[in-house]
Amino acid sequence: MMAGRGTHLAAAGGPARHIPVMLSEVLAALEPKDGEIIVDGTFGAGGYTEAILKAANCKVIAIDRDPEAFRLSRALVEAYPERLVTVHARFSEMQDIAAHEAVGAVAGVVLDLGVSSMQLDEAERGFSFMKEGPLDMRMGRQGPTAADLVNTLSEQELAEIIGKLGEERRSRAIAKAIVARRGETPITMTGDLAEIVARVLRRRRDETKHPATRTFQALRLYLNDELGELARGLSAAERLLKAGGRLVVVTFHSLEDRIAKRFFASRSAPPAQPSRHLPQSEIGTFAPSFRLLNRRPLEPNQREIAANPRARSARLRAAERTASPAHPLDLAALGVPRLGLCM
Repeated sequence: MMAGRGTHLAAAGGPARHIPVMLSEVLAALEPKDGEIIVDGTFGAGGYTEAILKAANCKVIAIDRDPEAFRLSRALVEAYPERLVTVHARFSEMQDIAAHEAVGAVAGVVLDLGVSSMQLDEAERGFSFMKEGPLDMRMGRQGPTAADLVNTLSEQELAEIIGKLGEERRSRAIAKAIVARRGETPITMTGDLAEIVARVLRRRRDETKHPATRTFQALRLYLNDELGELARGLSAAERLLKAGGRLVVVTFHSLEDRIAKRFFASRSAPPAQPSRHLPQSEIGTFAPSFRLLNRRPLEPNQREIAANPRARSARLRAAERTASPAHPLDLAALGVPRLGLCM
């Protein structure tokens, strides 16, 4: 199963209980204080937001592109009417959202990336091959579905998506099998696609990861433009944070973590030394806009992984904003894969 943000544990006869990933580490990195404003860019079930509101008498601007998020967490929203603002939007829009709330700068931003456990656990959302459901995968419930992609894109386009965004070595064989199957009947269910991929890859007995994991990841990332959204969101946080503000990012797979790593590395590196061979106008002079709080990413401890297996791939990176100007956004430099087709 694909890694997800947090998990839901249901007590016998009771409602599901959400467990946010690496909660204590996130709070330690954010250090929320009374009177501050924090942006939770991936509200989900509200795990981080609730903990932040309890940790300090602060205000949280909670953002989520999934309209279901705030409906399912209505009790939390109602419990903090003066300190919690919820917005249905993409986190890359956080600067505009803050401006609408008459907020010029914030003390912290937290991003918990990937698909949430709520989305994974609802079969009708189509994010997981572990539960039979329509092949949807849309985070915002708008636009084309994953079924539209697998039934309309060319074999070459599918191979590129699965290869670059799923890091799947046999992407061409999988794309060929998808095109062959849809020639017989449309591919509309999660189980249909998982079965096609499994037939191509032939799962080994000692393999713990389902063969369709990378293909499902690739389609989801492409459909929701998650990597481009991440890069734009990091840049937005850089512009919105005040000096001394904290940015905390929790990633769940290598492509996400690579972008976060490159962002923090480029923003915390000292300016390049001038070269006598280059004209002054071509010399980059960007001062560090962040100071790293952890040189290496933090990982969940074994106790948390035992309680919440979906946390096993989580990596936490955090940094503190300096007073230097924000750097320009360069998607390619951050490692956002470039595809031949339009995203």
